[in-house]
Amino acid sequence: MKELNEIILPDELAYSKEHEWAKKENGVIRVGITDFAQDQLGDIVFAELPEEGAEFSSGDEFGTLESVKAVSEVYMPIGGTIKAVNSDLEEKPELVNQDPYGQGWLLEVTPSDPSELDSLMDKNGYFEMLKGDA
Repeated sequence: MKELNEIILPDELAYSKEHEWAKKENGVIRVGITDFAQDQLGDIVFAELPEEGAEFSSGDEFGTLESVKAVSEVYMPIGGTIKAVNSDLEEKPELVNQDPYGQGWLLEVTPSDPSELDSLMDKNGYFEMLKGDA
């Protein structure tokens, strides 16, 4: 596992305490898990994601990631309607490990309340939380 100072945390993302990230792009919010979360899970072998059109509230469980170590639930950092899921993960779930902020994204949400994004942590806040958990 990586040391905390080796964890990659892009500046432009918002972070949840459940270790998801969110990025606003063209009116939708792209969601994935953080580098810390994928590192803790180990090799991801299966991703169970919701159907497009499903609606969730902030904090709702929307799927699971199965790794060689465990099955972990993933949670909505922001409420809204699922606009798209990353279908590439059906054949290549390892993309979450290889590129958690790029090709390993999980889903895109049309937010019901875009201001919920402001309640998430920035890079520094998330890193401080990780230091507290370590």
